Amino acid sequence: MQLNRLVQFHKAMGDPTRLRIIAILSDGPKHGQALAGILGLTPPTITHHLTKLKEMNLVHQKREKNTIYYFLQEKVIEKHASDIVQLMQPKEGNGMKELTGEHMKVVQNYLTKEGKLKTIPSQRKRKLMVLFYIAKDFEPGRKYKEKEINEAIKLYHEDFATIRREFIVNGIMYRDNSIYELNPKELWAGIEGN
Repeated sequence: MQLNRLVQFHKAMGDPTRLRIIAILSDGPKHGQALAGILGLTPPTITHHLTKLKEMNLVHQKREKNTIYYFLQEKVIEKHASDIVQLMQPKEGNGMKELTGEHMKVVQNYLTKEGKLKTIPSQRKRKLMVLFYIAKDFEPGRKYKEKEINEAIKLYHEDFATIRREFIVNGIMYRDNSIYELNPKELWAGIEGN
């Protein structure tokens, strides 16, 4: 979850017409003319609102002969809606994002004398400790190209793709069009059992 993406979702959903379109599409796909008729709006107005919803991947379209039907992306909407609830939830391990001395001892067990990772831990808690350790090299608020991320990760381990993916999965980083940004630490996965 990235805060900017969450804000964009709520801006897209913050229009009564778009909410009405979502409600109508929840009953099944409709074409633009049908939506215009149901809502009593002009087709260009419907097209404008559908474009905003498509930009956020909240609806998708499918052409059948000469007619374009719009389908609701329910899973995407549910994900965005649940992100706001997740943001308010207390994090496991009291939201600990800094590595303590005890955690650094665990990380040191996975590092060679040169500071490279011997292996990526399979246990989630240890993997998060290692990911937090690597993430310390990235500046908050700075946008990184994928190549920059790969080069930074290679200083620790050759399997940069796996570590990069783990950054995303565990909320440490956010990716949009191959541009990466460090998430606020409040969004990072928690280390259980602190």
